[in-house]
Amino acid sequence: MTDNKTQPPLDAEIAKELDGVPEELLDNGETDGNGMEDELARLREQLEASRQETLYARAEMQNVRRRLEKDIVDARNYAATGFARDILSVADNLARALSAIPADQREDEKVKVIVTGIEATNREIEKAFTNNGITRIASLGLPLDPNQHQAMIEVPSADAEPGTVVQELQAGYMIKDRLLRPAMVAVAKKPD
Repeated sequence: MTDNKTQPPLDAEIAKELDGVPEELLDNGETDGNGMEDELARLREQLEASRQETLYARAEMQNVRRRLEKDIVDARNYAATGFARDILSVADNLARALSAIPADQREDEKVKVIVTGIEATNREIEKAFTNNGITRIASLGLPLDPNQHQAMIEVPSADAEPGTVVQELQAGYMIKDRLLRPAMVAVAKKPD
């Protein structure tokens, strides 16, 4: 048996729970009860639709965040691409300058100083390339790779397999895992 003195009357308890519920949702005896069930079903559908929209919005936000993170990483990794392309011509010119000096003149003291300076500058450029993830593409003696090499000429050769790079006309470079500049190469072909 329960003691009525310690519990509030049933009507007061119900009124407390229904406090804040809109009037139109309350079945005050004027409807048959189906209206409230219909309204409840409608509200459940709206709730489920809202849940789905929220899940889709969260998924989309997560995808946007991942894309932005990837874009930031790519921007960091490849920010120097334009500058690197520009500086490649400087490296090419240094290599040409070194190759233009005949070996017999390299012993002359004045020429030796110039060669030493060019070699030191070339080493610094190579060091800067390495520090920024810029690597030279291997070419000589390898099969032509159209993803890394640009065939400029075909050279008849009995010594090399057809399609093999036999001469590098201009060095190619990669920045991280992307092609910065293809290697311009001469490729072997069967002799006539």
